[in-house]
Amino acid sequence: MEHNSDTNLMDKLFALLLYLLPHHLLSQVMYWITRCEWRPFKNILIRQAIRLYNIDMTIAAEPDLAAYRCFNAFFTRPLRPDARPLAVETNAVLSPVDGALSQSGQIVDGRIFQAKGRDYSLEELVGGDSSLVEAFEDGSFATIYLSPRDYHRIHIPLAGRLTKMLHVPGRLFSVSPSTTRTVPRLFSRNERVVNLFETDAGPMAVIMVGAIFVASIDTVWAGTVAPLSRSIRSWSYEGGSSEPIVFERGAEIGRFNMGSTVVLLFGKDAVEWGAVMEPDAKLCMGEGIGNIRG
Repeated sequence: MEHNSDTNLMDKLFALLLYLLPHHLLSQVMYWITRCEWRPFKNILIRQAIRLYNIDMTIAAEPDLAAYRCFNAFFTRPLRPDARPLAVETNAVLSPVDGALSQSGQIVDGRIFQAKGRDYSLEELVGGDSSLVEAFEDGSFATIYLSPRDYHRIHIPLAGRLTKMLHVPGRLFSVSPSTTRTVPRLFSRNERVVNLFETDAGPMAVIMVGAIFVASIDTVWAGTVAPLSRSIRSWSYEGGSSEPIVFERGAEIGRFNMGSTVVLLFGKDAVEWGAVMEPDAKLCMGEGIGNIRG
């Protein structure tokens, strides 16, 4: 009990420090550091990260550290084609990332479970977009945390067609398990990119949540999605003269420049999570984490 009290105190002190830090300024500094191409400096950063986080380079498409032009190129490195085989079941929902499951379950009364004693609103998460609230009301969610040692590219869990993207400005709190336990409404307060797809399971949202030192979030169709204002910005990909943006299951859709979190949303009775979906479970991109119902 004493150990738990000490842990709770440390969590709260860490959260207090985060409230005081200039999140976006620090992330901008990190942006320049991680893109420095001076070989001695970037090589030191890469070697230290591998040692500190025990990063497995045997599965990297490029195992030679000197081949990466900067730290960010290393951090967002692709994996070997055989490193993450996709689940063979045609109705399987794939994990979009390598990471640890934070929570999964049902959206109840418009609220999403964050951690013991904490939740947040679906409406706030999707930037107040009423059509998205309606699409995912009483639906399912899964929250997956990417640590610094993880693969940082994001893939689509089901084949789908992109219909909408929102950029929601916000804070850049850490999204570590410690802050998830202590910072209220964490995922609906941090900056995020909400991507909406139409799939065989109905509407699906893949939400890329920013965090401290996450200098930018990239998507394959829009490049770097960065805050140009403090207002919510929206892009529609339906209709018009442009070709539909369609992805096969498991295709890459974006990446985090430094670590963060992905929140998946599905509509009511659309999917059923698998037995693997227990808090803190280690997930690999491409493995089955649930099934399409029906």
